[in-house]
Amino acid sequence: MHSWTDTLRFAFQPVVNLATGGVMALEVLARPETGDVLAEARRDPELDSGLAVSALRAAARTETLLPFHLNVFAPTLADLGGLGPLRDAVREAGRLPWEVTIDVVPPYAHVPQKALLDAVSGLRAQGFRIGADGVGDGDLPLRLLVDLSPDLVKLDSCLLARPTAVRAMRTLCEQSGALLVVEGVETERQCALALSAGAQWAQGELFAPPARLPVADVYVPPPSPGPSFPQRSGPLLREFLRPAALLPADASAGRVRALLTGAPDVTGVLLVDRRGAPVRSVHRSRFLLMMSGRYGHALYADRPAARLGDPPRTVDIGATAREALDLVALGAGERTSDDVAVVDRDGRCVGVVRPADLVRALAETRVEEAAGLNPLTRLPGSDAITAEVDRRACDGRGFALSWLDIDHFKQVNDGAGFAAGDELIRSVGRALADAANGATRVGHIGGDDFLLLADPEALDPVVAAVLDVPWSAAGLPVTLSLATVVCVPGSVSDHRQAAARLTPLKKAAKALRGPSWVVGRADRTGHTVRRGRAASVPQAG
Repeated sequence: MHSWTDTLRFAFQPVVNLATGGVMALEVLARPETGDVLAEARRDPELDSGLAVSALRAAARTETLLPFHLNVFAPTLADLGGLGPLRDAVREAGRLPWEVTIDVVPPYAHVPQKALLDAVSGLRAQGFRIGADGVGDGDLPLRLLVDLSPDLVKLDSCLLARPTAVRAMRTLCEQSGALLVVEGVETERQCALALSAGAQWAQGELFAPPARLPVADVYVPPPSPGPSFPQRSGPLLREFLRPAALLPADASAGRVRALLTGAPDVTGVLLVDRRGAPVRSVHRSRFLLMMSGRYGHALYADRPAARLGDPPRTVDIGATAREALDLVALGAGERTSDDVAVVDRDGRCVGVVRPADLVRALAETRVEEAAGLNPLTRLPGSDAITAEVDRRACDGRGFALSWLDIDHFKQVNDGAGFAAGDELIRSVGRALADAANGATRVGHIGGDDFLLLADPEALDPVVAAVLDVPWSAAGLPVTLSLATVVCVPGSVSDHRQAAARLTPLKKAAKALRGPSWVVGRADRTGHTVRRGRAASVPQAG
């Protein structure tokens, strides 16, 4: 090795889960006391590979249980075709490859892409995780980023000034199964921007600066009110990941006991096979109770810990918090507090989630949803619908957005009274909610106005439920008007554009006599009348 190894030191910076506030991993950073070893390593693949090995060994000496992130230049991987010495160092340190993430660092220019992709594929086959570092402020082509299919995408904090780009990257990460990390977060405002734009993890001086010794206590500011990245049906499971305590499937009970007694924060240990797939789950309290019983240590210490474990409860990383809690509810009652193993598309463990975190998050979601419900109909307000419109637009999915209201509603209130008018609104809301299926969202945006979001082919049953039946208020007949804009993929970028396309259709529907329904497309002019007949004079709403 070079002479710089005598003065080379390493620092550790936490990678933080923004949802739980927990430390997910430690990035190991080279800190030479003299010279510029990183500049040399950028030109010398063997030196860069040696740096990664030294970083791993330095991290292992700290005896932390946290996973590691190691930086390796992209040209190094392409030139060497992998990191054989690092694999050996991981084994010698008693760690597992899937506890190590290789952060691939720019430059990417002039790097043979096939050689780089082959090297990454080989590392992934060995169990290492892959991170794409410096995204947004480097020279990583988007096509190469997609082909790398990283487990983590690390964005430079400079992109926080362009939240649209961060949201787009979050959408890309969701499609590929990656986690989105923002690096270099220094202020609470940057942290809030990262959260609202969809980042799940972050690191930077705000949480904890690089230090010679790993730290587990970090500062995470409380979330501030404001718009957040639109979710699917509830929070995603990956938001609540915690590091998993992993041991090989054949680990002895004595080894598990040593890990648990030395790490009081660890609630359980997962035993994994050679691929990193969970095979047994060891719960802290139940395991230590058996080991501490009379003759427990003598009976079990040298035997496989798997005998004292349970079948693991696993869930895919793309699942929602609700889906994970459904899995917990179906299990045995004594296991409701057990960690749930989260696995990637290859079945390898990427972390655990604690049921308590999920229950708390869903309770907060319920409170937020309840605060947004219209007090008259108990239907969601416009925010819930527009957020879903934005998500579908970002995902490139087609949808139909509809607006419905009661014709001449002021005359209804004047002629039948406010109480009759309120009951009519409630009745229309109930009919819409009853007719809506899983693919349709109904919102009450105030007064006699409703919004419907659905797949285009799912509209007919809802329309029939409200337009093909007679309506009245205190014996006074009333009719409804409905306008629908069909948004094919790519025709609108957000709910504002969809609403702008819907506005002229609303006017066209109100100009018809009787129950009316007008349908148009966001990518075309004109409309089609599905219900209603022409009026000699346009009627005001």
